[in-house]
Amino acid sequence: MAAIRVGDLAPDFTLESQTGRPVSLADYRGKNAVVLYFYPKDETAICTKEACSFRDAYEEFVRAGAVVIGVSSDSAASHQAFAGGHQLPFLLLTDAEGALRKAFGVPKTLGLLPGRVTYVIDKEGSVRHVFRSQFSADRHVAEALQVVQQLV
Repeated sequence: MAAIRVGDLAPDFTLESQTGRPVSLADYRGKNAVVLYFYPKDETAICTKEACSFRDAYEEFVRAGAVVIGVSSDSAASHQAFAGGHQLPFLLLTDAEGALRKAFGVPKTLGLLPGRVTYVIDKEGSVRHVFRSQFSADRHVAEALQVVQQLV
């Protein structure tokens, strides 16, 4: 499937979170902007840095009316340990089969590693920003926050 681009309607989904409850994009439609970020793996250096950067800016996202949701193929138990160990206040979703990654067209890096891509989705479900960078974890957060603050 082609990569989701700015202006596209984000595909809806329902995935399990680290709390064990299912989470759907539709849960936020009309209520919140969503910062949906795909990352390769819990507890790896750059992924941990990215998650902690989202954690540190979390209150700014909330004040701007957005929720932050991370997605990887790790299990709910892995996500629970990762979130607990780093005090992550946002949801982490399990995309075990990679279906959501495919639906968004998130590319692999070097054909091997799951890609790192952040999407800002407005309250109506339209993608307003896409940032791809395997190694610039901090820029994912900074760019997403800037876009979310402009949506207000």
